[in-house]
Amino acid sequence: MYSRTLLPVLLFLASINATAAGEAPYFRNPILPGGYPDPSICRDGDYWYLVNSTFEYFPGLPIHRSRDLVNWELIGHGLHRPAQVSGAVNLVDVQSDGGIHAPSIRCGEGKFFIITTNVYLPDEPGAQAEMVNFVITAEDPAGPWSDPHVIEGAPGIDPDLFFDEDGRSWYLGNHAPEDPNFPGEGEIWLQELDTSDWSLKGKRHLLWRGACGGVWAEGPHLYRHDGRYYLLIAEGGTSFDHAVMVAVSENITGPYHSNPRNPVLTSRHLSYDHWVNSTGHADLFQLPDGRWYLVALGIRGDVERRSNMGRETHLVPVTWEREPWEWKQPKYLWPVASPLSGRVERHYPLPFADTPQERLTGWVDEFDDAALDLQWNFRRLPLPGSWSLTERPGFLRLEARPEVIRERGRASLMGIRQTETAFRFETRMLFEPSAENSEAGLALFQKDDHYASFTVRHARGAHYLALTLATPENGPVVTNTVELDRYAGEILLRAAWIEGEYVFEWSPDGKSAYRELGRLPGDALLSRGYTGAYLGLYATANGSQAADFADFDRVRYNPRSGLEAADGS
Repeated sequence: MYSRTLLPVLLFLASINATAAGEAPYFRNPILPGGYPDPSICRDGDYWYLVNSTFEYFPGLPIHRSRDLVNWELIGHGLHRPAQVSGAVNLVDVQSDGGIHAPSIRCGEGKFFIITTNVYLPDEPGAQAEMVNFVITAEDPAGPWSDPHVIEGAPGIDPDLFFDEDGRSWYLGNHAPEDPNFPGEGEIWLQELDTSDWSLKGKRHLLWRGACGGVWAEGPHLYRHDGRYYLLIAEGGTSFDHAVMVAVSENITGPYHSNPRNPVLTSRHLSYDHWVNSTGHADLFQLPDGRWYLVALGIRGDVERRSNMGRETHLVPVTWEREPWEWKQPKYLWPVASPLSGRVERHYPLPFADTPQERLTGWVDEFDDAALDLQWNFRRLPLPGSWSLTERPGFLRLEARPEVIRERGRASLMGIRQTETAFRFETRMLFEPSAENSEAGLALFQKDDHYASFTVRHARGAHYLALTLATPENGPVVTNTVELDRYAGEILLRAAWIEGEYVFEWSPDGKSAYRELGRLPGDALLSRGYTGAYLGLYATANGSQAADFADFDRVRYNPRSGLEAADGS
């Protein structure tokens, strides 16, 4: 395991060796590995900025920046204060796969804007989901960001902002049309937006219902190019039929003419066993030198045509081609994604040949900083007092509270994104429970009903190590357990994915050899929803009021870590 100080040096030396060996200067997709879906991008000065959906997680709306489009640094979150997500934008008791959907980031003249939707389903029989579309602003993309400006009267999801050359501002969204041809049909609409009070004004314009059936027409973005307006949308649902469609108009309010060669990017025509599937939900952008790219989501088919990481961010080159037909007027100019193959490739030439991609080979947190590392996330807004970096300096403390992992619930649970199928994740934990059924340790989680925990438990006057798998079908089931003889309050816990299986190991002090407690199938935690897997820490008193807590001295994460990678590379 390399320190964060030494790691960049090793990566730089590796890039020099690769160049000396004559290897082509390529980058590898995804450019943001892990659960980073629905990417949106903008450029300000020397940097590009990316934002992604985060659904029920907090902090929400991660913001990455890059100078070269292939090396990205997490610099902050758009939703980073409890007050931002405790009112109309609700991440307190939001349902799984609810919360923050499909943001768009736009910037200019020293100001940044993120517009997005919060989807909240009240916990009542027959309740309808509430869609709250809102804008947050900042002068520095690292934050702080403003409180949400809710846009009243804006139905649907996946909004975008478009600032036209004439100074007018527009809201772009989707909704279910009044006269749908089938359930799930979507329609893109446009209305002028007053940015002084974030209110809609004027006439609402209905623009387009998509190109290939119009199923789930959503994720719209507008661009000005070639003297025209280009409307880019997602269509087909975020699975194997996902696709990117484009239309063009002489006027911002339409009519919009569909590209006859739609979709411009998809995997729907490829084998289900292609290395990446479900590609779509894109955002176009132009480099200062005139070249074009897009960012889009995709799902790696590592295990059973899915992956633990869910939907991730990929980078694709784009060219523009004018229609060649002599008889046709006007001859529209259309974007062509990945022009040499028409699909998302694992490798492309670097956008800037002198800046090689530095793939993450390790991450460690020893909890020595005053603030929690930006990589950590909670399922929903964390409970006050459930964690601390100050109770014991140099340690992360998780309180063993009564709450357990459950739908709409908040527990002493936090994690970082899993970024590769093969990994090793470990921690040193100090835990001396006294209350019956208190437990703490590792948790690998997808959803409230889909996780694995690897914890020390106190029961019947003894300490046990237990491996639990929770699935939507069976709930939580303890699969392996062992009594810990002479437990001294310290233990090292390790989880890894090795040759198609999850392996859970422990050592009483880090000096003794690791011992295996149990294994789980490699498909046990495959993503079934909008989000990807997290590797994390968990503590609970299982319904009791207790004074127990767990202190974590360090966490180490090695993606791949010399283990067998799912793609064999």
